[in-house]
Amino acid sequence: MSSPKMPLPSIDLPLPVGLVADRPADDAEIQADVLRLFDECAGGLRRYVAAFGLTPAAAEDIVQEAFLSLFRHLRLGRPRENLRGWLYRVAHNLALKQRERGRRWLSVEADTFAIRLADPTGNPEERLAEAQRRARLRAVARALPERDRRCLYLRAEGLNYRDIAEVLGVSLGSVAKSLARAFDRLHHSESR
Repeated sequence: MSSPKMPLPSIDLPLPVGLVADRPADDAEIQADVLRLFDECAGGLRRYVAAFGLTPAAAEDIVQEAFLSLFRHLRLGRPRENLRGWLYRVAHNLALKQRERGRRWLSVEADTFAIRLADPTGNPEERLAEAQRRARLRAVARALPERDRRCLYLRAEGLNYRDIAEVLGVSLGSVAKSLARAFDRLHHSESR
């Protein structure tokens, strides 16, 4: 005959910090928000980070790290205002750290900024003219001072002036001046 089973006493063990105690109630909602932002922003973030002269693999690592940071940020219940600008700021800082560590400094490619309006079915003369125009725009973008170039890339990704200022850690007036100079140089290259 077996003896009746005695219930085991429950023991409340402390959970490691950051596992459950800090977690907001709905991880599914957080995951959905992060995935939505990934779909909206990952391509632009990748292009922006690549403009720091990093390899595609390094740029991809930085984008992944930025989204991992976003997930942690939201799990800790931190502010949700302007998450797109927040992501660009985190990616910007990570790219600067990567570059400062001396990992593979490459010349900045402006292909990410080149306007791709060429009709692939156009005749050879039109395609050649468009290729020359893009090469001219890339050369002008590469010749811009770094701050002007960064502002231009961020603006091309759809960030507004205030978000660009926050990402780069500069004043709104500096962003406006940088973009005015960049647009002026691009315009002058088109009128030649």
